[in-house]
Amino acid sequence: MRIAAAIPAYDAAHSVGSVVARTRAVIEDVLVVDDGSKDGTALAARAAGAEVHVFRENRGKGAALGAAFAILFSRGFAGVVTIDADGQHLPEEIPRLLAAAPGADLVLGTRDHLFAEMGTLRRLSNRLSSRAISWAAGQAISDVQTGFRLYTRELIDRTRFPECGFEAESAVVVRAVRLGMRVRTTPIHLGHADGRSTSHYRPVLDSLRIAAGVLRARFSSDT
Repeated sequence: MRIAAAIPAYDAAHSVGSVVARTRAVIEDVLVVDDGSKDGTALAARAAGAEVHVFRENRGKGAALGAAFAILFSRGFAGVVTIDADGQHLPEEIPRLLAAAPGADLVLGTRDHLFAEMGTLRRLSNRLSSRAISWAAGQAISDVQTGFRLYTRELIDRTRFPECGFEAESAVVVRAVRLGMRVRTTPIHLGHADGRSTSHYRPVLDSLRIAAGVLRARFSSDT
């Protein structure tokens, strides 16, 4: 199974170089999609050895991931590991995703065993959103919000990954389960459990967008 890594990045010049270098120690082919950064993220990623695709304007995490999938799957890769640029995800944990991959269409690196280390608001948000999205999908998944994942080409071909923002990662889980695809989870360790200080997530607006995206995925006629 030919695997590449995709790192969506926005104003992550301080951390993306380390993430790229450590990822390349596990997976040779690393693509960073710079989502309209203003701080030299693309330069830092290139200096660390990544291929970089640049958006001139900020389009959202889903759009960055969608572009990475289109580029990498067109080159014949069978799977893509996604990892955030802020250092919360540990590239050294990639082998856990790969070990869980046989027989799966999507592997989620879950953090629910670390929820107690998160702030109260983030912990509550993760638990409630995972329960709600699990209901929409029809499969119990302990941590749906994790961005540390392994996607197969077939899953992206069938789900199409159309959303542009943070809602994309939740909606794709719902679509995958409802299409009968195999979603598997594996626990991972983190560089730091509570990523609020490095996240670009907007609690109110992005939560509403996630809810809308999940409902569309749940009730759309083609799933």
